Amino acid sequence: MIDWIDLTDDARAELAETVTEMNRVLEAVPPVEQTGAVEARRARLDGDSWLGAVVHTDDATTRTVDTPSGPLDLRIVTPEEPTAVYLHVHGGGFVLGAADQQDTLLSATARIAEVAVVSVDYRLAPEHPFPAARDDCEAAARWLIDHASDEFGTDRLLIGGESAGAHLAALTLLRLRDQYGTVAPFVAANLVFGIYDLGRTPSLRRWDDSNRLLAKGSMEWFIESFTPGLDDEGRRDPSMSPLYADLGELVPALFTVGTADPLLDDSLFMGSRWHAAGNSAEVVVFPGAPHGFIAQPTTTARMALERQFDFLARHAQP
Repeated sequence: MIDWIDLTDDARAELAETVTEMNRVLEAVPPVEQTGAVEARRARLDGDSWLGAVVHTDDATTRTVDTPSGPLDLRIVTPEEPTAVYLHVHGGGFVLGAADQQDTLLSATARIAEVAVVSVDYRLAPEHPFPAARDDCEAAARWLIDHASDEFGTDRLLIGGESAGAHLAALTLLRLRDQYGTVAPFVAANLVFGIYDLGRTPSLRRWDDSNRLLAKGSMEWFIESFTPGLDDEGRRDPSMSPLYADLGELVPALFTVGTADPLLDDSLFMGSRWHAAGNSAEVVVFPGAPHGFIAQPTTTARMALERQFDFLARHAQP
């Protein structure tokens, strides 16, 4: 079930060099808990953040749909003949990010896996704490269940996301199962370096900030912004932390994580519980890879993305 990837010496050296350079850049940047959500979002939109300018691709469009919580924007990329629809949930610690800030990833997913990609622009904390984001993701899922066949020519659905997005994708499946008795027509989940225990697993509790991309203080600020005023035990309620939920009757899942990620244990624990509950689970671990590593221009990132695209393409087929 757990696949520990054996990187070549060259790939390890390339990854280590990339992480060192990333940490050097981030050392000069104030952490998000100091700048605050509004300023961090402004810097990203204006291209002033360490991530650089937001790239919009010509094949991506934004559509607004009506939901029980109000209008909801969806970022959509559709190949010529999609075999399925992939509901994507972006990362950003529940506080940052947007559906139109990862067009390159969405376009690559659509093209290589031959799936329509629909990324949900859920409401962000701290302005909209839990359960707003979860409710928006559930609403997007329900919209696809009702409209995917007419809109995209297929009713076969996949779901997934990165970091906070993986957490919200898992919660969405649980909500569908518990509210409607089934996760169908969703057939697979692509869960990438997610957080599944908001009370913090050992790897996060013991994190020494050797990778600045997801510093311990920032992670704790993200969690507090999303679930204000709760203690660790309160945050382990299964409605918030899917690691503690009944995981039966779900879908095959691919979990991707690196060993230099403070959320390493989240994927190891969640993948094991997912499998023990009777579902298929692939846990792929990349040595030395930090949180967010699939966005880096490395051999390791390409390997991880190829594995994800293959997983989606396989499960997109009836």
